[in-house]
Amino acid sequence: MRNQPIPPKLREALAARVDYYRELGIHDFYRREVTGTLPVMSLGAEEAERVETPKEEIDPAQQLREIRLDLGDCTRCPLHTMGRRQIVFGTGNPKAELMFAGEAPGADEDQQGEPFVGRAGQLLNNMISAMGLKRADVYIANVIKCRPPGNRTPLPEECNTCSPFLLRQIDAIQPRVLVALGAVAAHTLLGVTDSMASLRGHWYQVRGVSLAVTYHPAYLLRNPAAKKDAWQDLRMVMKRLGLEPPAKKAD
Repeated sequence: MRNQPIPPKLREALAARVDYYRELGIHDFYRREVTGTLPVMSLGAEEAERVETPKEEIDPAQQLREIRLDLGDCTRCPLHTMGRRQIVFGTGNPKAELMFAGEAPGADEDQQGEPFVGRAGQLLNNMISAMGLKRADVYIANVIKCRPPGNRTPLPEECNTCSPFLLRQIDAIQPRVLVALGAVAAHTLLGVTDSMASLRGHWYQVRGVSLAVTYHPAYLLRNPAAKKDAWQDLRMVMKRLGLEPPAKKAD
């Protein structure tokens, strides 16, 4: 007997479950030969919600709260033993059309519990304002939720452990555009090690969301000449979102 076709909604749920396991580092799946009719599969609560609940009825704010609860007082990697004060989850509009993903919290973020509140955060605020938006209009998060000691670059194993929570944040918000700030965010989200120069100026797809790459604000503070290139990247984002920069005030 020929196998029955899998209904589209069930196929989407199965694909989502495979993505979930891949995020956990499980890549090997084995298929048993099917005999007779296709069995009726029982979906878990998460898959059932994806199948039965229209996207517009899912509350992203509630999803983010659930992700934060799952994260808990995270001890999944050694960073929790290296002097962090608190977990820095994310902040902003849960229904944002524009989302920024950075690298990791710094000292100011670790103290205040909110991403991008130090000098780099002030520059990011200015960048958002130059786009004609307010910080409250966007959502901001990091790949890593705990401050690495001495603000060092996160290690690959730390990114692999923590990044599934960022992916879940992206899934909950489903912004029209996601901007990866810096090499760590770009490499983690895209699964590549290409240079920033080669990654900038192009569109990518991550979790069904359009992704652009630009420099991290901390890099721009050290290299002010690169601000011109970063503005070009933001103009590309603005065009995708249909935004125009605010008119300059007359002197």
